[in-house]
Amino acid sequence: MDEIAAVLGPGGRLSRSLAGYEHRPEQLTLAREVARAFDERRMLVAEAGTGTGKTLAYLVPAILSGRRVVVSTATKNLQDQLFHKDLPLVRDTLGLPVRATLVKGRANYLCLHRLERARTGALLDSREDADAFAMLLRWAERTETGDRAELMLPEGFGGWRQVSTTPEGCLGTRCPQHAACFVTRLRQEAEESELVVVNHALFFADLVVRTGRGNGEGVLPRYEAVIFDEAHGLEDAATEFFGTTVSSHRFEELARDAQAALPLEDARAGVLSALAVKVRAEAEALWAAAPRAVGMTDEGTVRLTARVLAPLARQVEAVLEGLGALGGFASGHEEPDVTAVARRAAELGAELDFVRRADAEDHVYWAEGRGRGLFLRAAPISVAEAMRERLYGAVDTVVFTSATLRTGSSFEYFCRQVGLLDAEGEAVAPLTQLAVPSSFDYPNQSALYLPTGLPEPREPGFAEAVAEEIARLVEVTGGRAFALFTSLRNMERVHSLLSGRLPYPMLLQGEAPKPVLLDAFQSTPSVLFASASFWEGVDVPGDALSLVVLDKLPFASPTHPVVAARIEALEKAGREPFSSYQLPEAALALRQGFGRLIRTRTDRGIVALLDVRVGRKAYGRQLLAGLPPARRFREIGPLGEWFRSGGQVSPGSGLG
Repeated sequence: MDEIAAVLGPGGRLSRSLAGYEHRPEQLTLAREVARAFDERRMLVAEAGTGTGKTLAYLVPAILSGRRVVVSTATKNLQDQLFHKDLPLVRDTLGLPVRATLVKGRANYLCLHRLERARTGALLDSREDADAFAMLLRWAERTETGDRAELMLPEGFGGWRQVSTTPEGCLGTRCPQHAACFVTRLRQEAEESELVVVNHALFFADLVVRTGRGNGEGVLPRYEAVIFDEAHGLEDAATEFFGTTVSSHRFEELARDAQAALPLEDARAGVLSALAVKVRAEAEALWAAAPRAVGMTDEGTVRLTARVLAPLARQVEAVLEGLGALGGFASGHEEPDVTAVARRAAELGAELDFVRRADAEDHVYWAEGRGRGLFLRAAPISVAEAMRERLYGAVDTVVFTSATLRTGSSFEYFCRQVGLLDAEGEAVAPLTQLAVPSSFDYPNQSALYLPTGLPEPREPGFAEAVAEEIARLVEVTGGRAFALFTSLRNMERVHSLLSGRLPYPMLLQGEAPKPVLLDAFQSTPSVLFASASFWEGVDVPGDALSLVVLDKLPFASPTHPVVAARIEALEKAGREPFSSYQLPEAALALRQGFGRLIRTRTDRGIVALLDVRVGRKAYGRQLLAGLPPARRFREIGPLGEWFRSGGQVSPGSGLG
């Protein structure tokens, strides 16, 4: 029996040590392919259906490989689950003293150097913030990790930004607290580990620091292999971190750090502070003028071009001159805090100049309103080349796994987007592709409801029709429903139409933090109205969730700057963007939305897709073919009968 089967196979160590463990052939197949990728130094793209047990399937061969492996998950919650639940199970089962480290982004850790400066100069907005800061100071005296997660800080506490750091703000080895630094100690711990657990945001932020911005000192040690779990979200994560974001708070932080860089009694402090104040004032003028100048009316996005940005030329030049003066003065001194100001001023100036020029053909530029802030952003239209240069050129084994990587029966779309295939469709490195089916009994566990009499999404009365369907459906399931929308506007509209009509608590995304909403949902039969952030990465097994309503097919808005730029690039290349980009993206998102329903072998429930285009348009059949083989219904009567009878339904109309 091979090493992998000795752990995961029938009668293996896992089955002997874990009560109720059930051997899954699909899990063993996946684990063997992961082991082969490590042995042969290959790339592996593996779609593993829900219920496969993919986490154990990659952890076991990763540990047995003897190589230093970074495992990257989609979110910090999944990261915590893997590190605190799955990894100890594998470690105990194997009986190996595997060293592992959980690493988060720098902003999650206390910076001792900034803490010393903030003890007397913290800027706090309220009495609540002052009380929280006092609690933080007491915690700082006893914490061994510096991890913010140990503290219950109030929502929106502004003091944390003043005592944590970012890659651009870190002084690196020149910091007087470098030896005691929590991030330094964490990195040393990771250096001694075989397994390092991160999330996608940290992975790409660290990759960028190593190959470009910041002080060049990443949080992660050198690694020999990478495993991306929930890999369907990689392109979005890479797009964000390979791009540039210029925001008002970056100027504010630079000015604040410049003012604190020298002791007040130092004769140079006054000059440095005056230059910092000027940068802050010029930046405030730019950000005050920007929304109107670029046509930003509320939260949303506006595509930027040199012509759109032209009305801001005077304000941008003033900011760049201020940054130049600040950086020029700071560069003439040796203190680490002051030289860091010089470096950051130069970097921020270069990024602002890059965005205002908006002339790189392989990038897209836009302004984005978020809360009370405005962000000027630039991102590569495609991340394929950056992935090849920055990652595949440095690491010979990368595993990509998710329940949703294929469109139809092909991995080609995913592989092109993340740079595993070149322009001719040839693999850029040794590559294996594997599809492992789910072990769930979808025809008996799930139903797909496809009503035919509703208006199309752009037709009058669509929101009202969706509200009526939700009211009828939650009567069947007794609440216990996710109502998932492709836009916040539709979500709020339907929630408003149903307010006071449903005999169940109606939870609305945005009214409370996501974990609070999920706890409330699981504690009592409810209906949760949510949008994009609940379409994936949310796990509610058992009876708490019996219905997932999808209001529309999840086509990305063609007006979003990144989507629009990708469509234009495909058209220029002579490719048809709907079939080669928009439809595959929608197919993957639809599969993710469906995947919220069945999480275990005992779950049962209904997915309702209320977009009649799926039955009227030629592409509908292709989208439906990618979904699990649930039993289909077009009428709510037989659907209710199926649900109430535990999966049985009398012959007749209503079946798809």
